[in-house]
Amino acid sequence: MLLAALLAIGFAIYRFGGALHGASFSGEKLWQAVRQANPYLLLVSVAAIYGCYAIRALRWGVFQQNLGASNFWSIYGMTLAGFAAVFLLGRPGEPIRPLLLARKEKLPVADMYGIYALERIFDVVSAAAIAGIALLVEKRNVPVANTTGAVLICGVVGIIGFLAYFRLHGTAALEKSLHGWRTSSGWRVKVAEIILGFARGVQIIRSWGELVWTVFLSAAHWSLVFLVYVWITHSFGGRLGELSWADALLLMAFTLAGSVFQLPLAGGGSQLAAISVYKFFGIATEPATAAAIVLWLITFAACSVVGAPLLVHQGLSVGKLKQLAEQEKEKEIMELEREQTGAGDS
Repeated sequence: MLLAALLAIGFAIYRFGGALHGASFSGEKLWQAVRQANPYLLLVSVAAIYGCYAIRALRWGVFQQNLGASNFWSIYGMTLAGFAAVFLLGRPGEPIRPLLLARKEKLPVADMYGIYALERIFDVVSAAAIAGIALLVEKRNVPVANTTGAVLICGVVGIIGFLAYFRLHGTAALEKSLHGWRTSSGWRVKVAEIILGFARGVQIIRSWGELVWTVFLSAAHWSLVFLVYVWITHSFGGRLGELSWADALLLMAFTLAGSVFQLPLAGGGSQLAAISVYKFFGIATEPATAAAIVLWLITFAACSVVGAPLLVHQGLSVGKLKQLAEQEKEKEIMELEREQTGAGDS
C-alpha cells in the first residue's frame, strides 16, 4: 500500500504537474509548498474525513433498518473497505461495497443494491445543490455562473419532486411505462434498469422521520467535507490561505464533478479540476499542484490506510476484487438476457 501510494503521488505530480505545464513546472517549488503546509490542519482533515465515512455508515444504517438488523461498526468497516476498493480499482470497484455489506450483514445483495441506489440519489442531489450554491455565491464575474447556479438549484428541486412522486405512488406505473425499453436491446435496457433501480431504492424510506434524519445526515456529511476542503486549502498558507469559503465551495463543486473520472490508484479528474480551479484563483502552478495532490490523498486515498487491511481481513486481494466486479457485471448481463427471453416467450 505504501508503494502504491508513492506511485500514485508520483504519477499525479507527473501528469498534473510537469505534463500539464511543461518546463515552467518546478518540482523543488512543489516540495517546498508541501513542506510549508500546516501539519495540524492536515491531521484534523484526515480525522474529519474518517468522520465523514462514519456519517455515511450511520445513514446506511437508517436505510438498512427496514431490511434487518444493522451494526454500525460492521457497516463502518465495510464502508472504509468498499471505498478502498474504489481507490484500488477505480470505478469498476463501485459494486464491491454493497457486496461486502450484504455478506457481512447477511442480507440479500439485491436489497443492498437498493440502498446503494438510494445513497447515490442523495449524493447526486447533494452535489448538484453544492454546485448550484457555489455558482450563485461566486463573486468573480464568471460568465453565466449565477444563471447556471439557479438552473442547478431548480434541477435539484425538480429531482426532489420527482422522487417524492414515486415515493407516494410507487413504481408500478413507471415499470409499466418502461416495459418496452426493458424488453428491447441496447442502451434503452440499461437506462430503464437504472431508472427503476433508483425508483425502487426510494421505497426503502418508510416514514417522514427517516427522510428528515437522512437529509440531516447528508447535510452533516457534506458540510464536514466542505470544512476539510477549507482546512486543507488554508493549511498551505500564502495566497491559498487567503481564499474565501465561497472559493472553497466552488473548488469542491468542480472536484466533485471531476471525480466522475477516476483512475485506479491515481485519481484523475478531481485532481485536474482542483488544479484548474486553484489556477483560476491566481495560485502559482506548484502550490496549486501540491494542494490538489494533498486534497486528493486525504479526501480519496486516506480511507485505504484502514480500508485496505480490512479488505485483506475479509480475504480479498486486488485480484479477487476484480473477480467480484467482473462477476457482478456478468450477473447483470445474464439477468437482462433472462428478462428479455421471458418477455419474448410471453
